[in-house]
Amino acid sequence: MASPDSRSLAKKYEEEARERGFKQVFTWTDSPDAYYPPHSHRELTTHLIVQGQFTISYPQDPNPTRATFGPGVCVDVDAGRLHEVWIGEEGCTYVIGE
Repeated sequence: MASPDSRSLAKKYEEEARERGFKQVFTWTDSPDAYYPPHSHRELTTHLIVQGQFTISYPQDPNPTRATFGPGVCVDVDAGRLHEVWIGEEGCTYVIGE
């Protein structure tokens, strides 16, 4: 369960995403070690990490690498950009803007 501090941080991040123009904004929590296979989205998406870790890779890049991010980081993924995501061993809560 999210702590009161993380809930207020999530609300703050939701507001920031809306201010950036994202129409659909929500807080999401993934289970430990969740995995999202390569996929893309029609529009720019943003991910503002509240708790946990989030690792992302762009498999179609010339030299794909994995980058891991933690709380306080904003990760934007361009429209149509193929990416895959691994969630850390403690799970991850993040705000998504689409």
